[in-house]
Amino acid sequence: MEETYLLNVEGVKKKILHGGQGELPKLQDGSKITFHFQTLKDDFERTVIDDSREAGIPMEIIVGKMFKLEIWETLLSSMRAGEVAEFWCDAIHTGMYALVSRGMRRIAEGRDPLEGQKHRCGMGNMFDYHSTGYDDLDELQRTPQPLIFIMELFRVEEPSAYKRDTWAMSKEEKLAAVPVLHSEGNRLVLRKEFGQAAAKYQEAVICLRNLQAKEKPWEDGWLKLESLVTPLVLNYCQCQLELGEYYEVLEHTTELLQKHNDNAKAYFKRAKAHAAVWNEREAREDFLRVAHLDPSMAAAVKKELKQLGERMRKKHVEDRKRYQGLFQSSQGP
Repeated sequence: MEETYLLNVEGVKKKILHGGQGELPKLQDGSKITFHFQTLKDDFERTVIDDSREAGIPMEIIVGKMFKLEIWETLLSSMRAGEVAEFWCDAIHTGMYALVSRGMRRIAEGRDPLEGQKHRCGMGNMFDYHSTGYDDLDELQRTPQPLIFIMELFRVEEPSAYKRDTWAMSKEEKLAAVPVLHSEGNRLVLRKEFGQAAAKYQEAVICLRNLQAKEKPWEDGWLKLESLVTPLVLNYCQCQLELGEYYEVLEHTTELLQKHNDNAKAYFKRAKAHAAVWNEREAREDFLRVAHLDPSMAAAVKKELKQLGERMRKKHVEDRKRYQGLFQSSQGP
């Protein structure tokens, strides 16, 4: 394998491990690049830091957007579809890798890569964090060093040829996507496809939370976005109730009520989740709050309390029988 300097870029070396086909890609802002990558330390063991294959899906980056290294565009622009290549990059190109990897790992975990970040440049955000949340990345952040990237390029798509991921959208694109996602979620609920509906509501919430991160809390812009978030969270929680994910409902309704302690629908959904996991006292308290906050829901609350009482009585009878059986077994013949 011939080792060459890549496009006369200082501090970069390339080895072609498997040749590709076709022309070199023409990248433009908004192009989506799909590839697998492996990141290794430049040490004797070639310690693996990240491997996209472990997540089971290829990596995707959007040219001109966040959560990638600038040097990656240069590396990938030198590759043809199907090519596998190894790149050695000096520390001048890898100093931001810890922060970038943090975002990629969050995406792979199904979390929002922007969660908790301030609206600042990448380097500013790096100094805001004492820890990335990952020990190996904290080490790289403290001591930037050369890294090895092994990449396999699958395809490059033009901006108009694919659906944009919400985290890669502009502000206008996110605002436009929210009502579409909301409508798609509602349509899926009518078809009782609650898991897919929940994913649509969650995606819409992530769009709005990303926009909220750039607003001052409790000011007009933030409040306007919050008014859009609340019904989406409630719809998401209803889907989770249908799916039996009661602790998920408890978490999200409690978080919502910490900011909006007069939301009767949030109390109602939390009460149903408490009832489902046998938290009788908490369920009764929340149901009674619902009736107090919204008298129009009194009939629904009365019905739920009656069902809760019947379920609890049945559970107590079954528990007594179970404990009695255990006691008799312990006495022996």
